[in-house]
Amino acid sequence: MKTALHGLFLLALATVLIQAQVQAAGLPAYDLDLHNGELKPQELHVKAGERFKINLHNTGNTPVEFESRSLRKEKVMGPGVDSFVVIHPLKPGKYDFFDEFHLPDAQGLVIAE
Repeated sequence: MKTALHGLFLLALATVLIQAQVQAAGLPAYDLDLHNGELKPQELHVKAGERFKINLHNTGNTPVEFESRSLRKEKVMGPGVDSFVVIHPLKPGKYDFFDEFHLPDAQGLVIAE
């Protein structure tokens, strides 16, 4: 009985994780390259009121930490790692982000219009 419940739990968990990945895949996406303290682009222009994801690419040879207090996101990545963060719908305005490991130079903005 415990084995069957355990199996059902794992199946349910896998289903939820797959659904989350599919939902993230269908979102508008913006690319951000983090390269040894340089952010490209430094400004991301997004549509206000719409969920989106930022594809993060550490193209440098040092670790990076994408962080934004205003967006409530944080992601640490080793050299050569790609990842993403999903951002909730934003009100029009400017939201800062930075690479915690390469301050004060590595700073940027998400501009919701």
